[in-house]
Amino acid sequence: MTRSVPGSEPNSVPPPVSEGSGARECLHCSVRHLSVCSALSCDEVRALEQITLSMPVPMGATLARSGEPRAHVFTVTEGALRLVRTLADGRRQVNGFVLPGDYVGLSGSDLHRYDIEAIADSRVCRVATSQMRDLRQRYPHLERKLLQRACQELDAAQDNAMALARLQPPERLADFLLRLAAREAMLGQVGNRVALPMGRGDIADHLGLTMETVSRTFTKLRQQGLIALPHLNVVEILDFTGLQRLANDDLG
Repeated sequence: MTRSVPGSEPNSVPPPVSEGSGARECLHCSVRHLSVCSALSCDEVRALEQITLSMPVPMGATLARSGEPRAHVFTVTEGALRLVRTLADGRRQVNGFVLPGDYVGLSGSDLHRYDIEAIADSRVCRVATSQMRDLRQRYPHLERKLLQRACQELDAAQDNAMALARLQPPERLADFLLRLAAREAMLGQVGNRVALPMGRGDIADHLGLTMETVSRTFTKLRQQGLIALPHLNVVEILDFTGLQRLANDDLG
């Protein structure tokens, strides 16, 4: 979506440049069908392109920090981000992972509520919040799409809270892997291989487990014949039905 910004120093987000110039790529974006801009017509997408900046976010870089003014919204087009909050006692909580097609900026707060960090070399489309607000007023169907996305995120947050409250580690991990598999299918990926851009520590902090428990649980699922682990960052689901049965045991 729109033009690219040259790379920058490691662990830093490249400096901003003026929006709205360069190649026109929104209509050909591979994740457009997953993003909020799918609500826009071709002519309306051109209006979005005028205010959108496509920028790389190197792995390890922080796109925004908790407590900073929320000046921009983002759509991830490549890679993966994590939303992190540091608790009062110093523990880290990974609230979620932001994958291609996801929109970052659905909030009633004027400040960022999480640190937004890249866990892989990524690319985002950035729009100023004021300009997105104007676009939403011009195109009510975009506003409806954002409301739909907000409802989906609320449902996902409720499902995740229920899983953390009721499920044991194998059930939590099974549920997590199935959600990633469903997302891969939406991206058009066929087969049973699921990429894990996040590390075991990230998964642990997201599922409310220790990293050792996550590692043992991966091994347990593999020994049960539910998954294979051909690579540290790849899971091959061997038994979808068995994994679904495990994830749904306590949720009925």
